[in-house]
Amino acid sequence: MIYLDNAATTFPKPHEVYEEILNCMKNYGANPGRAGHKLALEAGRTIYETRENICKLFNIDNPMNIVFTNNATDSLNLAIKGLVNEGDHIVTTSMEHNSVIRPIKTLEKIGVSNTIVKCNESGELDVNDIKKAIKENTKLIVTTHASNVCGTLIDIESVGKIAREMNIVYLVDASQTAGVYNIDVKNMNIDMLALPGHKGLLGPQGTGILYVGEKINLNQLKEGGTGSKSEELTQPNIVPDKYESGTPNTPGIAGLNAGIQFILKEGIDNIRKHEEELTQYFLNELSLIPIIKVYGTKDAKKQAAVISINIGSQDSSEVSFILDSVFDIATRSGLHCGPLAHKTMNTLEQGTVRFSIGYFNTKEDIDKAVAALKSIVDEIK
Repeated sequence: MIYLDNAATTFPKPHEVYEEILNCMKNYGANPGRAGHKLALEAGRTIYETRENICKLFNIDNPMNIVFTNNATDSLNLAIKGLVNEGDHIVTTSMEHNSVIRPIKTLEKIGVSNTIVKCNESGELDVNDIKKAIKENTKLIVTTHASNVCGTLIDIESVGKIAREMNIVYLVDASQTAGVYNIDVKNMNIDMLALPGHKGLLGPQGTGILYVGEKINLNQLKEGGTGSKSEELTQPNIVPDKYESGTPNTPGIAGLNAGIQFILKEGIDNIRKHEEELTQYFLNELSLIPIIKVYGTKDAKKQAAVISINIGSQDSSEVSFILDSVFDIATRSGLHCGPLAHKTMNTLEQGTVRFSIGYFNTKEDIDKAVAALKSIVDEIK
């Protein structure tokens, strides 16, 4: 199969990831932080090493500011719901995933208001509109770094500068960019960074990360065993323990560590260059096929390796089904958990067929996808 659904989950993973998950399960898969025996200590060291390697990628000083979660959705819920209270105001954009929008809309029930800044039809944000949306009670600004629907990048550094000037907390959803784009939490004034482990970081599913800046104090969303301060009946107020109740996904975190080590070895600039080249090549080829509409900026320098298209008025799910069943090409169709983004792009009724390129895709993969689309277009004619 030609796999072009990396925006959902990268596949395949580097072989080192599979090997380290198995190594953990077989050789040191004990419960970290819950005992003093050798296996538990080895598990704990692996988890701490993963925190350290995450810090290397994002210019974070303190590994203890890295919180492990189940996925980016968990991270975003903790960041958003853990920060704001009744009477607070949140600013976000119309290109956000439901993992941002749904928690924000849910908070309306307890008196947290919000402003959703409209992006243009290509998904581009005018950062001045963020500034205009800020109110006296604005506590949080949340933006994606790149749209999961059309790939359009947001200038998070400029948004971070506004947030810092206005003394507002800035949360970035880097689900489509972590591991591919350079993200510097200090230079970009990012207070919280939400990440999935299973996408650009090349780890397994069931792993997520939330960076919580030194000055941020979140209300935890759950309580339980942490392996620390066990004599106390209340949740320990130390990070990351405060936010990490329960047994962690040690094999998953071990695999995530291997994925991050692969990125550090390959070089993030090399990874991004490869994906940019394939993205621009695909965009150029798509522009030559009649009745195919491409959404977003159509510029690989302004978008991540995510390309959404439609073929005339054809149902997006039907096109994706044909690509899978006839041509053995994996894509994703529909609304991609981003209804506001589709409304912004005027694709809410039709949805789109999304192709998302990863580091292990090749030019031959793109050529076969182009040939398949040409064949579908010819059949429609």
